[in-house]
Amino acid sequence: MVEAIHPARRLHGSLTLPGDKSISHRYAMLASVAGGVSTIRNYSSGADCQSTLRCIRALGIPVEAAAGEVRIHGRGLHGYQAPREDLDAGNSGSTIRMLSGLLAGQSFASRLVGDESLSRRPMERIMEPLRRMGASIEARDGKFPPLLIRGCELRPIEYETPVASAQVKSCVLLAGLLADGVTTVREPLRTRDHTEVALREFGAEAESGSGWARVRGPARLEPRELVVPGDLSSAAFFLVAAAMLEGSDLILENIGLNPTRAALVDFLVSAGANIQVVDIGMRHGEPVGVLRVRGSRLAGGVIEKGLTAALIDEIPVLAVMGAVSETGLTVRDAAELRVKETDRIETVAANLRRLGVRVETAPDGLRVEGGQRFRGGSVESFGDHRIAMAFAVAALAADGPVTIEGAEAASVSFPEFWSKLREAASQEAP
Repeated sequence: MVEAIHPARRLHGSLTLPGDKSISHRYAMLASVAGGVSTIRNYSSGADCQSTLRCIRALGIPVEAAAGEVRIHGRGLHGYQAPREDLDAGNSGSTIRMLSGLLAGQSFASRLVGDESLSRRPMERIMEPLRRMGASIEARDGKFPPLLIRGCELRPIEYETPVASAQVKSCVLLAGLLADGVTTVREPLRTRDHTEVALREFGAEAESGSGWARVRGPARLEPRELVVPGDLSSAAFFLVAAAMLEGSDLILENIGLNPTRAALVDFLVSAGANIQVVDIGMRHGEPVGVLRVRGSRLAGGVIEKGLTAALIDEIPVLAVMGAVSETGLTVRDAAELRVKETDRIETVAANLRRLGVRVETAPDGLRVEGGQRFRGGSVESFGDHRIAMAFAVAALAADGPVTIEGAEAASVSFPEFWSKLREAASQEAP
């Protein structure tokens, strides 16, 4: 699929975005092991979150989904049934890594597979702690999917993650739900805490602080009625696009503003973006607010150390912003980008160069010079949803149309992206 994006003068109006992907995954998994029927509204429409539902169904859990609402008939911690075939996680690293924690404590074996991209992503980070808890896990070449998990009775552990990873932390905490005692995870940098928040919402005995989290098992989870806030990672593309275009005035409704994710807004404001939090409240332990962003004079900045971990998913679109900022953007400590859906350091750099932008790469990051202008032309998604959407943002500020090859990749996380982008770009200011 090819999308042709034309330059825009501004983004204007009000948008409601799909449910947060990270929260959708976690709500669905916890609902599947709760004791009763949970209802989840505004569940993410992205293909990754649909992969989680598909795997839950394959484990014998009834799931009803229609019009953004999902009903999951949980059967308790040991209510899964042995799957008749492979559990297909598609392109979803969240699905394969987090669901492995729940599968490790079951009484049967299961095999988790994924698409070509996911099959190249390393899994040692979850295999090592789950083995410490007693699970048997085999992988292709010792580290790649498919994963064969032979469930067993798990023991609680105290585990220190070698790198900051919310997926690894979540995997261990979910496994801890099935262990007899307290499982503790410590991490070198604070990562998003949606799992800890959701555990408490479902009634688990869970605590967390800066750099640590723990849960007591075995837990009896209660069913819940939940509403997923709008996805801040999806909002990032609109925040950057509106800030880049003079005259923009865009409102994003009901966006999740969890403090472990709010580094995005803080960084954009520090870079000169005119963003206001118009309203804020709490929903199921998660802060939710309305964001208003206007066209801005962008200064640029540096992303390194802990900030890199906090912004790792947003770096592609922030690199686009760096090109039109005054001083540019420098990214360090981001070697993790090389093992995402693509090598995002190289795919970002390749597309920037196709649009006439100067960029230098390093093993763990890149440097985009400021004060540049995008040329019209053609770019590729390389099958990566965040690359497709980031360069749609670049196209809005180009001097001519930009075609995006493989634009269908956006559906992994945000199927409505192209229609929402056109909606915001076509609305006229009053």
